[in-house]
Amino acid sequence: QVQLVESGGGLVQPGGSLRLSCAASGASLDHYSIGWFRQAPGKEREGVACISSTDGSTLYRDSVKGRFTISRDNAKNMVFLQMDRLEPEDTGDNYCAASEVFRTCVHPQHPSSYRSYGRWGQGTQVTVSS
Repeated sequence: QVQLVESGGGLVQPGGSLRLSCAASGASLDHYSIGWFRQAPGKEREGVACISSTDGSTLYRDSVKGRFTISRDNAKNMVFLQMDRLEPEDTGDNYCAASEVFRTCVHPQHPSSYRSYGRWGQGTQVTVSS
């Protein structure tokens, strides 16, 4: 079973950037689609972005399109989320998740997209504040 560990969170001013990393161990990520999710205080978890294992295609929720970029490095067994032009609304705990079943990832805006992932990391916190 693959284990996931996120890193790269922190405190950043509005307009700043962060790069989140998701490191995998125990299995190769080659056959997993990967999703990034976040949960703001007092709000439900929501999908942010995903990348498929089939062809590396990516999907984003509307509010992060053009600002966030998800990528994967299968040789390093890692997935990244580059977050630019951060806004206070991006504050929250961020999680990466892996799905071996859904190799073409479910759109992150689908309210039940989280159900397609069977493995989760412990999360990394992102705070966007001046």
